[in-house]
Amino acid sequence: MYGSIPSAGSAWTSLIGELLAEQVSLTAVERFSQRHGSASLPTQARYYRDLIPMHDPQPGQQFGFEVDLDRCSGCKACVTACHSLNGLDAGESWREVGLLVSDDSPALQQTVTTACHHCVDPACLNGCPVLAYEKHPITGIVHHLDDQCIGCQYCVMKCPYEVPKYSSRLGIVRKCDLCSNRLAVGEAPACVQACPSEAIRVVLVDRAEVSAKFSTFAPTVDGNAFLPDSPPPDYTLPTTTYRSAASAATSLRAADAFELRPADPHSPLVFMLVLSQMAVGMFVLEFMMSWITASGETRIGPQIAGLVVLLLSIVAGTLHLGRPLQAWRSFLGWRKSWLSRELLVFGGMVQLALVCCAIPRAHSALATCLTAAVGMLGVLCSVMIYVDTRRSLWRFGRTARQFFGSTLLLGAAALAIPFSDLDAKAHQLLMSVMIAVSGLKIAGELALLCSLTRDRSEADARSAAMLIGPLARWSQARLLLLSLGGIALPLFVLTPHQTPILSLQIAVLTVCVAAELIERSLYFRAVVPFKMPGGIAA
Repeated sequence: MYGSIPSAGSAWTSLIGELLAEQVSLTAVERFSQRHGSASLPTQARYYRDLIPMHDPQPGQQFGFEVDLDRCSGCKACVTACHSLNGLDAGESWREVGLLVSDDSPALQQTVTTACHHCVDPACLNGCPVLAYEKHPITGIVHHLDDQCIGCQYCVMKCPYEVPKYSSRLGIVRKCDLCSNRLAVGEAPACVQACPSEAIRVVLVDRAEVSAKFSTFAPTVDGNAFLPDSPPPDYTLPTTTYRSAASAATSLRAADAFELRPADPHSPLVFMLVLSQMAVGMFVLEFMMSWITASGETRIGPQIAGLVVLLLSIVAGTLHLGRPLQAWRSFLGWRKSWLSRELLVFGGMVQLALVCCAIPRAHSALATCLTAAVGMLGVLCSVMIYVDTRRSLWRFGRTARQFFGSTLLLGAAALAIPFSDLDAKAHQLLMSVMIAVSGLKIAGELALLCSLTRDRSEADARSAAMLIGPLARWSQARLLLLSLGGIALPLFVLTPHQTPILSLQIAVLTVCVAAELIERSLYFRAVVPFKMPGGIAA
């Protein structure tokens, strides 16, 4: 009976020995923590040799993150360290932690730490209208130039990884720069140093290999070569490497994959888009009526009204900027940014509209035609701004139908107001345009809602689910107003006993503008943006 006591004592002795032996081989982070107080700065680099490269990238290389998903515990030490070192605002985070889960058996979940991927072809840089981004030629780090930023937030839409974060306090966007000031002196970035399990490290990445790996990327049912349930990497060519042995044999999805969360409505952009498209429609249809009636002249009243509406749209657009006084620099990125091109084109339209209002009526048709053509080019730039983000709801066909439809609908509704001598033929033409365009817009929106029961993309189905779920009342109001202002009232006006009445036409315009404002708001709110896996509450 007493013979078991020595055996138990030996087991405890063996366990204590194992624990003591484990303490002898500390991780790089633990070794650095112990020696940080006594070691001088020049010699600290040797404790980082397992976490960061000890030399600059060679030609064709750059720095990039490497994340071991099997080591990440989701403790968020990296998030805290990044927030503290960079002095971020409350609610602002440059590094986030998400969750991947498996529906297969055996069940599996993995936490994912993610920050800026310092892409080979960064979308934020390509879309910025003021050149507030630069990619370092040696390190490959994508830097944000705070003093250049005007707070337009277009890079937030362009980046498929939700990396740039808007600071309402400063009125600018900010992002991770891989703690480049620390790397320059041989110190690891804050997130790398803080991770207790060494799940994050900085490595040298070959840009040509990244391009070859992702340029021909095609999503598959089995997963994503970059990271499961993450944005397609062929858009920006991210340099972060995610490694995992546990997830190789199973398919994973983001824990928040089925979450329905309406996006930011971007109210200033809603008014800017609707008003600019109405102004363009007024000039387009005014020229068309002068051509159809063979008068060769256009009316001064609609042109002045169109110019005023266009100027109001520009004012509304500046309200979306964090630094509106710096908006004059928005043309700098015209070579790559559709936003720069839109601003340049609409600026040119303002100049042409002023000419239309100033020249003799005998030569007004040509000037109106040029103004209308430039305006239509501006609407096309507006379409491409959102198409270029590659979001499913904002595909070219759907966006072009909505934007150009609003151009014709609102232009016709505005011109139907009897500014001066509006003959019956022209009035009937405008009402017919409104009815036809409204019918096409309603059919397109109903087709989107039907995507829930069709074999469409997951993003389309989620957008439709939001439109009939959290946004159902706004969707119903939109269809009701469009049916009333775009079809019912114009049909009533077209009845033989009716003549153009100012109050009735103003009511038609008001209802149509309200319908289009709601449509544009839903355009932003119902979109499903690209994002990295989420699911862990802050």
